[in-house]
Amino acid sequence: MSLAVCADVGSTYTKVAVVDLAAGVLAGAASAPTTVGTDVLHGLDAAVAAATAGLGARDVPWYVCSSAGGGLRLAVIGYEPLVTAQAGRRVGLSAGAHVVHVVAGRLGAADLTALRAARPDVVLLVGGTDGGDADTVTHNATRLARARWRRPVVYAGNADVREQVTGLLRDAGVPVTDADNVLPRIGVLAPASARAAIRAVFLRHVIGGKRLSRGARFARLVRAATPDAVLTGVEVLADTLGGDLAVVDVGGATTDVYSVLTPDERATGPGREVAGSLWRARTVEGDLGMRWSAPGVVRAAAEERLLTDGEADDLGAAAARRAADPAFLAVDDVERAVDRRIATLAATVALRRHARGAATGERAGRDLRDVRMLVGSGGVLRHSPPDVSGQVLTAVLADHAGGWALPRAAAAVVDADYVLAAGGLLAEEHRGAAQALLRQHLRTH
Repeated sequence: MSLAVCADVGSTYTKVAVVDLAAGVLAGAASAPTTVGTDVLHGLDAAVAAATAGLGARDVPWYVCSSAGGGLRLAVIGYEPLVTAQAGRRVGLSAGAHVVHVVAGRLGAADLTALRAARPDVVLLVGGTDGGDADTVTHNATRLARARWRRPVVYAGNADVREQVTGLLRDAGVPVTDADNVLPRIGVLAPASARAAIRAVFLRHVIGGKRLSRGARFARLVRAATPDAVLTGVEVLADTLGGDLAVVDVGGATTDVYSVLTPDERATGPGREVAGSLWRARTVEGDLGMRWSAPGVVRAAAEERLLTDGEADDLGAAAARRAADPAFLAVDDVERAVDRRIATLAATVALRRHARGAATGERAGRDLRDVRMLVGSGGVLRHSPPDVSGQVLTAVLADHAGGWALPRAAAAVVDADYVLAAGGLLAEEHRGAAQALLRQHLRTH
């Protein structure tokens, strides 16, 4: 067999999938606790050893993504809040970043203080369409240079002043990478170049800087931030299926939603978004999760009128227990039922927000009506019996009371084998194997 090791080093667990590249199927899988307290390679090597046991998998390539140590923290500096700053935020999310700060306009002293307080790993500096406003982005680059900013900066603004802006930053000792303008024209969002630049900066500066491992081996192994790899996997799956697709990933602290939509007349018509439409998008709901953020699920569900006051009180007590002990395990039927309820509410609220465009800033929201498949991910779904996880997704797909554009006739499937990240990691070098892997392990029954 021609094998490849695909690994996701998460904040809590390291998951490994061994892929038979010729057949496009899993040959082995295992997980181990992520050893952030010592060296993440300890947990990674243990998981790989378990996954490859008996396979004779020597000298096989490793493809690794990571969200350990908080993943990729990104700040966006733009020109206008609803245009370039919003475009930058959407691009940052698509690159797998946790967008921790967004500021628009000419930076002042208070803005720089707030930027430092957000502790970003990378700054995405945008502003002005090509040939448009140049003063604001030049001013902001000057302020960063004079402030002796030392975190990496990706410049993806007005192409006409690219050399001037990057020169200002480089002369001041700021690590800077340039990319194509994320908003070259009003209504045209071009994320690919900036997304690639953010990924490169993440690998070059961030992974090593988090001190997750004592040597350089881990930094050499990592190819992407985990959400970036997952979105790539979602894109490959959507291209393979030939239609719209959505994924809801319910984690302990956040619930992520990914969607790939088919471009339509909104891309160029009179109703187009000023900041452009991102047809392949990711949103992160930081208040929705199974453990750390469980109380946020109950609050959000009550606000969405998915719970009565009495239900909110009862579920709130259970959620508080989970937040107080993120390692909490549901060991009896009652607690498992509570977990399923929290997961259902988290996924429902997250998909509503994604459809409304609240998390992406899209004025018209995201039209999910033609989504053909809804994929569920996250430990609570992967580790539940198929009929139970299916019930969670069925409830999410039945949520049409509010009138938002949610899927009308989507099939539901759970990423039980955790292949979306693996497919994304393999996509560049082994696209055929990635397509086969996703097609065979994410089939509806």
